[in-house]
Parts: sequence; structure tokens; C-alpha cells
Amino acid sequence: MKRGITRREREVTDLEEIIGILNRAKIVHVGMIDGNRPYVVPMNYGYTLENGKLTLYLHGAKEGRKLDILRENPNVFIEIDTDIVPFEGHTACHYGICYSSVMGEGTAEIVEDSEEKKEALSILMKTQTEKDFTFTDRMASIVTVIKIHVDEFTAKKRPLPTNMTSK
Repeated sequence: MKRGITRREREVTDLEEIIGILNRAKIVHVGMIDGNRPYVVPMNYGYTLENGKLTLYLHGAKEGRKLDILRENPNVFIEIDTDIVPFEGHTACHYGICYSSVMGEGTAEIVEDSEEKKEALSILMKTQTEKDFTFTDRMASIVTVIKIHVDEFTAKKRPLPTNMTSK
């Protein structure tokens, strides 16, 4: 069942604005299920957004809990946020935080092909640094690359209310 955004006035549908969120943020929180318990890990990411399809690329160690979980159950939930600015109000109920976010459901895949790993690592570094890097087979061989096909995603933004001031 697809669930929509509750606060429709905060929904972001413009792809250029979503790309801006993905470029400004540097960390994705990846939620997984370890048996019957949730497990979330923050990671650097790279992304492509082509024809409305979002793909994330992550890298990490060659072994560990995250990989064990993904091999058992590749279903994931991702959350990316940026533009975090607290603001004050006249009463406690009027305090809040501005933000921009992208959330979605997807499937993780461990990339085995060396050429695809090198391309994914280049995409990751471009997202993180805005610079172009190339990778050798050796460099790609010492890390694990995870590709997340984000099947459905939504984006939101809460701007600063017009009558508030940021901290």
C-alpha cells in the first residue's frame, strides 16, 4: 500500500528542487530489518535520478552486520535530510525546525561487477565533493558497493514561517 504525505503543503514535486536536496545533503539513513528488529545506519551516498528513478550508491567494508542483513533481506527504507534550521515562536507550540528531506522504499543490491563498482564510486564522490574521480580495479576491489533502487520516494520541505526568526 502506498502512503502519501500527510502535510501536502510541504510536499516537493519539482525534480530540480529534489535534486537540490540530494546535492546539499551528504548522509542517508538506511533502515533495514535484522530478523525482526529494525537497524538503521547513516552513510555517505552518491545518486542518480534519471526518468524519475532514484538510485543510491553506498560503499563500505567488505564484511559486517549491514551486509549480513542485506543479504538476508534486501528491502530498505531511506531517509535523507538537510537545511536543518531551528526557529523560535511566541509559545512552545510555535517552536520548530525547518528542513528538506527525501524518503523512500527500495531494494539493496551488492554490486559485484568491477566496472559498475568504479562507476558507482565515481558517482558517490561527485555527490559528496562535486569533483570528478576515477577508480582503479584495485581501489574498487577493497570496498563493497551497495546499489539501492528506490522504488518509491517522496520529498518534503518545511520553510521558515513568515512570522518567525531562526536561532
